[in-house]
Amino acid sequence: MNFFYVLNSKSLKQFALILVVSFFTAWFLYVENIVQIPVFSSKDGPKAVYKGEKGVALTFNIGWGDKKAEPILDILKEEKVNATFFLAGSWAERHPDLVNRMVKEGHEIGILGYDYVDYSEVKEEKIRQDLSNAKTAFEKLKIDNIVLARAPTGHFNQSALTIADQYNYTLVHWSIDSKDWTNPGSEQIIKKAASAKKGDIVLLHASDSAKQTANALPEIIKKLQKKNLEFVTVSEMISNAESKSKEVH
Repeated sequence: MNFFYVLNSKSLKQFALILVVSFFTAWFLYVENIVQIPVFSSKDGPKAVYKGEKGVALTFNIGWGDKKAEPILDILKEEKVNATFFLAGSWAERHPDLVNRMVKEGHEIGILGYDYVDYSEVKEEKIRQDLSNAKTAFEKLKIDNIVLARAPTGHFNQSALTIADQYNYTLVHWSIDSKDWTNPGSEQIIKKAASAKKGDIVLLHASDSAKQTANALPEIIKKLQKKNLEFVTVSEMISNAESKSKEVH
C-alpha cells in the first residue's frame, strides 16, 4: 500500500506541474496575441516600432540605384496604394525629382541614415553624424517634417534609439521581411510579403539590388486586398497607439 501511495503521490505532483506549465504557456501566448504594438526598447527609454495595430504598412528601403524606384512608384500609383519610403540622404540628394514625386503622390518619407552605416557597431558620434547629414540633405530638399527613421542595415542598439529620439525620430523596424533583396524569385517574395496580417510592417526594397520586387508588387497588393487589409503609412499605423516594450540587449 505504501508503494502505491508514493507512486500516486509522485504522479499527482507531476500532473500538477504539467497543469501549471500549460497554464502559463497558454497565458503567455494569449498575452502575446492580444498586444497590438510590439516595440524594441529599454524599459523606460525610446522605442523602435516593428508592428502596429491597424492596416498593413508597405515600407521600401532605398540606399542606391537609379532604375527600380520609378517602376515601383508607377505600380503604387496605379493601385492607389500609399507606402512609406525610407531613403538614404545620399540617394535623396541625387534623386530630388523622385523624392518630390513620392511626397506629391502621398507617400511618407522616412530617413535611412545618410551612408550605409551599421548603427550597432559604430560609436555614438558616427550615428549622430550620419543622422545629422541625412537631416541636412532632406532639409535642403525642403522636406523637414520627417518623424521616422530606420537603421540603414536594420541593426541598432540602445545608443541608436536614444540618438534617434534626440533628433525627434521614431526608429522603425519591421515584422515581415520579404527577403526581396536576395532575389529569391517573385513567387517567394509574394509568399512572404502577402503573409502579412493586420498591424504588420512589411520590409521591401526599391534599390537596384532588388531586381524582382516590382514584378512581385502587384500580386502582393492583390493578395493583401483580398484579406480586406487597408494600406496605411507607418505614421498612420502607430498614431494614438498603446505600446509594449522589449529590452534591447
